[in-house]
Amino acid sequence: MSRHSEPTAPARRATSAIRGRLLTFTSTPAGPGDRDCYRFISDGVVAIADGRILAVGEAVDLLPLLPRGIVPDHHPDGLILPGFIDTHIHFPQTQVIASFGTQLLDWLARYTFVEEQKYADPAHAAANAVFFLDELLRNGTTTAVVYGSVHPGSVEALFREARKRGMAVIAGKSMMDRNAPAALTDTPSTSYDETRALIERWHGRDRQRCVVTVRFAITSTEAQLERAGALLNEFPDVHFQTHLSENRKEIAEVRRLFPWARSYTDVYDRYGLVGPRSLFGHCIHLGEDECLRLSETGAVAVFCPTSNLFIGSGLFDWARLSERRRPVRTGLATDVGGGTSYSMLRTSAEAYKILQLQNQTLAALTAFHQITRGNAAALGLEAEIGSLEPGCHADLVVLDAKATPAMRHRMETVQGDLEEELFVLMTLGDDRAVRATYIQGGAAHVRAMTP
Repeated sequence: MSRHSEPTAPARRATSAIRGRLLTFTSTPAGPGDRDCYRFISDGVVAIADGRILAVGEAVDLLPLLPRGIVPDHHPDGLILPGFIDTHIHFPQTQVIASFGTQLLDWLARYTFVEEQKYADPAHAAANAVFFLDELLRNGTTTAVVYGSVHPGSVEALFREARKRGMAVIAGKSMMDRNAPAALTDTPSTSYDETRALIERWHGRDRQRCVVTVRFAITSTEAQLERAGALLNEFPDVHFQTHLSENRKEIAEVRRLFPWARSYTDVYDRYGLVGPRSLFGHCIHLGEDECLRLSETGAVAVFCPTSNLFIGSGLFDWARLSERRRPVRTGLATDVGGGTSYSMLRTSAEAYKILQLQNQTLAALTAFHQITRGNAAALGLEAEIGSLEPGCHADLVVLDAKATPAMRHRMETVQGDLEEELFVLMTLGDDRAVRATYIQGGAAHVRAMTP
């Protein structure tokens, strides 16, 4: 029996509620028209207490059960979903976004490494943490997996600000001990010690979680990769993140630096960094043996469409990675600042276009499942976030499919078709389509309404 079907007793303990059109996914969509993969309530209520969902059901059933004085936030024409989850984004790159004219390795040297040095300044990191989280919330993102700079203080600043807001952030300091400016390099020992200290201080504190973060193999020696693997062994519930097979020049450089390796993936595998807690950004140019290894270990390939296009890296082959004989788990992410938008709606639109170029498609159901329940499952956190289910954190986004003149005009032809509405949202939507964002049941962002 679904947890949705027993709303009565829990609802009586609610301290707040949100009402509107509710959509949550219960399984991975088989494709367009799969009505068994989601639950939709045209007039529903989410009852909340202590930051978590108590009950979800029809408004006619739940409203009489709410405690006296509880008046739900009502969004009668809004579409309420679990908050969006971004599985790969760079906190120190908020002022790198929209930097002109280079591909990956030159882009890092010319823009990114210059900007990331500023995060040695605690005041700079703190100010940018406010902007960064404001921007996520404005775009409906309630959880993100985040790269900090090499400075542990950058992650401290982000965790402190997220904790104030009750947000769930998964973050780590970048480990880089070569092929970067001296001001951005650490050592195998300091990277281990600083990451371990962050884990001990922040991992599991309120909603904050740490992730062991190797920027990519080019900027880490074998000794540092070995220390990263040691951290994963010591802390079995901590994630690992890095980049993999984004750019052909990058791959050639990895081959030069690690001549013993059979592949780029093999470099990480040698040090115990390939497994179910591993998040590999990009994964565009993988060999067959690499796909098989990611599949058999349960690692996650993270699709970053806007950055793949902007930096000219290549096209992510979703169909290839989804083959039944060796499926690879996937995530979807903005990858700001190589990525060009904080919006998971814009990100989904670009993912659709990349797949169209390869005679593949991305159904709206698949996209919205991926940026909610799907990304939560990629993180192993589906019991905590990504669904409108009792027990989950009440992180919600309210979407408006008529947010702009173009969207209103298009919606005149949408006759109550939910999938068509979702496709309009993902194709034409951006931050303007986010009417409100809730963190643990509290309004963390409300869009200013214009006539």
